[in-house]
Amino acid sequence: MSEKITLENLDKAINKATDTADATPADDKQATDKDIKADAKPDAKADIKTDAKADITPDAKTDTDNMQPMSADIEAEEPQPIILPDPQIDTLGRAYATGKRKNATARVWIKRGSGKITVNGRDEKIFFARPVLRMILRQSLVAADRGDSYDIIANVKGGGLSGQAGAIRHGISKALTYYEPELRSVLKAGGFLTRDSRIVERKKYGRAKARRSFQFSKR
Repeated sequence: MSEKITLENLDKAINKATDTADATPADDKQATDKDIKADAKPDAKADIKTDAKADITPDAKTDTDNMQPMSADIEAEEPQPIILPDPQIDTLGRAYATGKRKNATARVWIKRGSGKITVNGRDEKIFFARPVLRMILRQSLVAADRGDSYDIIANVKGGGLSGQAGAIRHGISKALTYYEPELRSVLKAGGFLTRDSRIVERKKYGRAKARRSFQFSKR
């Protein structure tokens, strides 16, 4: 009996040894996989963090470095002086300009003087008897504070008295900018340099005037 028991015990011991020998490689593999994962996770996180830092910090530094010179340049910039054109004065000390209003066209010469205005060889008070027209004539001179600084000679044709007064004013305004370019901003703000494009609309065929129809007759 003792021999049988010993043999059976030996068989059991051999079987257990083989089972343990077969089981250990799988367990070892599981253990090694866990160790690899445990080792890989912190390394991967560390690599990601280091890469992110390496990607972000240099760009941020370069951006801040680029921003500082820009602000310094903006602060260092100074307003550039405005370059005015040269005065356009002929050999007789006059500036010439053409003015237009409605159907009237005026040729205007200005030169230093006492403020005398001559229109078509006649004094302004004779040519323009209405005070409103003389006021229109001098509007640009008053705006530029040059009321009695220039003598003005104007030749005007076309249109009526109102259009002729507006044409001379337009010509005086342009001539002032040619004589004194620094007056352009003042006259431009007042609208004296803009040619007024409003003119009489032409008559259409089939109508009495531009828009007016003939009287309707029922029979």
